[in-house]
Amino acid sequence: MPYVNIRVTNEGVTAAQKQELIEGATDLLQRVLNKNPATTFVIIDEVETDNWGVNRQNITSVRKQERK
Repeated sequence: MPYVNIRVTNEGVTAAQKQELIEGATDLLQRVLNKNPATTFVIIDEVETDNWGVNRQNITSVRKQERK
């Protein structure tokens, strides 16, 4: 029973994109590890940009700097 957790920032990922991620991760596990799609769980967590950091900054700050 595989469990895949995908985390992305909450910056407008659409329902269609999420569906594509679920299908892609499920297909990959089936193809590579011969796992049954019926027992493969894919969870997508959307994380607030204030709660995601890189290079000592949260993504909210990074995005503000990118817009300048």
